[in-house]
Amino acid sequence: MTAATTRYPRAAQLLAAAMLTALLAACAGQGVKPAPAGTVVPAADALAREAARLERVRAQGDWSLTGRVAVSNAGKGGSGRMEWSQRDGRFDVALSAPVTRQSWRLSGSRDGARLEGLDGGPREGADAGELLLQATGWDIPVSALADWLRGLPARDVPAAKVVPGADGRPQSIEQSGWTIAYQWPASGDLPSRLDARRDSARVRLIVDEWKGAAAGISADTAPSSVR
Repeated sequence: MTAATTRYPRAAQLLAAAMLTALLAACAGQGVKPAPAGTVVPAADALAREAARLERVRAQGDWSLTGRVAVSNAGKGGSGRMEWSQRDGRFDVALSAPVTRQSWRLSGSRDGARLEGLDGGPREGADAGELLLQATGWDIPVSALADWLRGLPARDVPAAKVVPGADGRPQSIEQSGWTIAYQWPASGDLPSRLDARRDSARVRLIVDEWKGAAAGISADTAPSSVR
């Protein structure tokens, strides 16, 4: 992995940016703006399927994913593996860099968070987003990620502008200054790939496996590498 060029550890930057992998939304739900003029208007049956997908995914409180993430910012970046586990409102996110054999972990809930793997030992805070900001310099809406990762509108951040595909599932989303593009398997409730950009920052995630809420997605449906 490329060494850091700022006062924040590269490891911490990679972890924080990987958490950004959040990056989706859906075409129905609270605060979602209509797609711009000229975009695809899904047929009524596609919209009905998307509404059903949203309901199914929202109902899944426990889930996990494993995947590969690549992060870049102003020409600097790195890559590694990510595991996210959500249980009863608590999250546990681990990132590992096989080349350097380093690993980092962010865990917690709306009541507080703990960040491990940084120089100087673990850090704790009342808010996961504030903890990441203080430790790494990244301003990331952590509380929204559990929704974004599963293709749901984030309820705790500004309204999303969603561009649906012909099948009704999100093709791209703009929210909190990020533009996110998605790839979906032929069938299934969750995306197989996310590509998010904001200014010079870019985060790409390939999902190898979903569990729990992961209808129809497995390692066999994901692309073979992060590009």
